[in-house]
Amino acid sequence: MKYTDLDGKDAKALNELLKEKKLLLFKLRSKLQTMQLTNPNEIKEVRKDIARIKTALSALKNEVKA
Repeated sequence: MKYTDLDGKDAKALNELLKEKKLLLFKLRSKLQTMQLTNPNEIKEVRKDIARIKTALSALKNEVKA
């Protein structure tokens, strides 16, 4: 996922996507603990996606204030 994919979405859609990614991160971490995760780099990618979504939400809030 790239930031440009998130740029046109509204806050509600971004919050839903954030919730999904956080749940996915929780599941991946639990799989890592039980040694069921085959690719640990997935955790890194999901964390970066969460950061991108939070950045997009922050940009939306700053647009509204300005």
